[in-house]
Amino acid sequence: MSERIGIRVDSDVCQGYALCHAMAPEVYEIDEDTGFNGMGEFEVSERLRGPAARGAAACPERAIRLLLEEVER
Repeated sequence: MSERIGIRVDSDVCQGYALCHAMAPEVYEIDEDTGFNGMGEFEVSERLRGPAARGAAACPERAIRLLLEEVER
């Protein structure tokens, strides 16, 4: 089993501060047209746990949640 990090971005809550991207550009993308993070729900590898957590913690609106789950490989 390999642990993956699930991430959920609530685009209704995101206000476009882009601090998630500033802290972890390898995890979070900002739409160039809108200036918001509209990534929805996605997964990243365990290797990106630290950056994902830092980016989520930087969001002043708390629009990002990390979801841990075991997935079979």
